[in-house]
Amino acid sequence: MSEALPRWNRLPSQQAADEILPCCGAKAWAEKMVAQRPIADETALLAACDLACKSLAESDWLEAFRSHPRIGETSAQAPTSARSAAWSREEQWSVATKNGDMKMMLTEGNRAYEQRFHRTFIICATGKSAREILDSLRRRLRNDDSTELYEAAEQQRQITHLRLKKWLSA
Repeated sequence: MSEALPRWNRLPSQQAADEILPCCGAKAWAEKMVAQRPIADETALLAACDLACKSLAESDWLEAFRSHPRIGETSAQAPTSARSAAWSREEQWSVATKNGDMKMMLTEGNRAYEQRFHRTFIICATGKSAREILDSLRRRLRNDDSTELYEAAEQQRQITHLRLKKWLSA
């Protein structure tokens, strides 16, 4: 195991929150993670993440969502760390390499989603093709507000798990 977690466990609270924030983007989540220290290993870290996620308010989720760029783009609505931006580029690799019709359909889908839900479409894009992402976007446009917030939050939780694993191995 890397030294990332033991070192993080020893950091002052604010520094620890700042360090883990790129994994999710919600300050309340980072604070809840810090409050659960010391965390022993990856399994405990992911369980702590899930516990923190369960207690987030809608405003916290919206803050996390703003830390992500639109699918197919590189800049998030809110300022993000270099680490978060790099992870987003990796996660969206399959979409970023597309051009032409697929990129246009994703752009139109992003616009429709934002008009409907007033936030960025969030999906755990790692391992998904551009077609799979577009199909999910179109399906989720039919959700009601409550269902879609739940779905977006679950996607954010999945992204956060992947990012925590990357953070541990850095």
